[in-house]
Amino acid sequence: MSIKVRAAVIHGANRPMTIETLEYEDLRGDQVLVKVEASGLCHSDLHIIDGSAGHTEFPAVLGHEIGGVVIGCGPDVKTLELGDHVVALFCPQCGECPNCKSGKTNICQHFCGEGQDASKLTWNGVEVARPGGTGGFADHTILNESALAKVRKDAPLNRAFYTGCGVTTGVGAVMFTAKVEAGAKVIIFGLGGIGLNVVQGARLAGASMVIGVDLNPAREDMARSLGVTHFINPADIEGDLAAHLIELTGGGADYCFECVGSTKLMEQASAVSHPLWGVTTLVGVSPYGQKIAAEPTDYLMGRKLQGTMFGGAKGRTDVPKVVDWYMNGEINIDDLVTHVLPLEQIDKGFEMMKRGEAIRTVLTFD
Repeated sequence: MSIKVRAAVIHGANRPMTIETLEYEDLRGDQVLVKVEASGLCHSDLHIIDGSAGHTEFPAVLGHEIGGVVIGCGPDVKTLELGDHVVALFCPQCGECPNCKSGKTNICQHFCGEGQDASKLTWNGVEVARPGGTGGFADHTILNESALAKVRKDAPLNRAFYTGCGVTTGVGAVMFTAKVEAGAKVIIFGLGGIGLNVVQGARLAGASMVIGVDLNPAREDMARSLGVTHFINPADIEGDLAAHLIELTGGGADYCFECVGSTKLMEQASAVSHPLWGVTTLVGVSPYGQKIAAEPTDYLMGRKLQGTMFGGAKGRTDVPKVVDWYMNGEINIDDLVTHVLPLEQIDKGFEMMKRGEAIRTVLTFD
């Protein structure tokens, strides 16, 4: 027996999505059927839409920030049951593969659904891709048990969805990857849906100076409310921005975070980190094939450049913690969800994202 779902389908790069009825195969093994209550629009989805990610498998259903309710379980599901509230994980946590057992990474071997027994999704007999393995721009999705984090039922799913990527990626980059300590000086390049959550992580860690760098002046008030102590619009700086930031931090930042995906900003972030102990963490996803230039001698004295995926979080373990931080008032998600749209207006949501009008837009399926 097949399971029918209503989904936004993209048929190729730079093409509008259409709303279609698709079919999943019936549940088997450790697969879980989730009724999607909220699905967020992430900039990573936009990279596929505009072609910069180099994705070529179409038709496809995008979307990886999902909050929903379990309404079906395969025979081998052990840790979830009907009625559980869950957040989808493009970065699963199986707990059994060599990566998970190593304790050295949060990247499970089943990253983005790799190697998992995924339920086939079809449209008029044609197989439909699910980049990231999640298929969140649909009213239902089927995921393996290891790709779902169980969260507390009193947390609203139209907020908890955001912990499936943006919130956890940003806060986690500070708390789990860089491990910023109290009193540190931090510079964050890009104050979008990820960067503002890096700001929250820096505040949560007790950083003494949190500098936000963004060309959009409309982001200043929100950034300051979340913890930015200094807002820098490069357009307002006379002379060299790097020299200004180095002077402002008294020799360079302890920690820098690049949250745009711009190779130029990645290089700049590293250049304004402290030359002896500065750590730059790359959070933004750059267009496929781009490269950064680095002078090896810049790193001989102790400066570091590192990447992070999903903020270094182990999804099934750490996402519930992040949801607790939200419910306890330690981080703010409410103000970051700026727009709510029905599935049928998904293209409008991405247009707002490109114009810088939205921080996070959530789709609903009523």
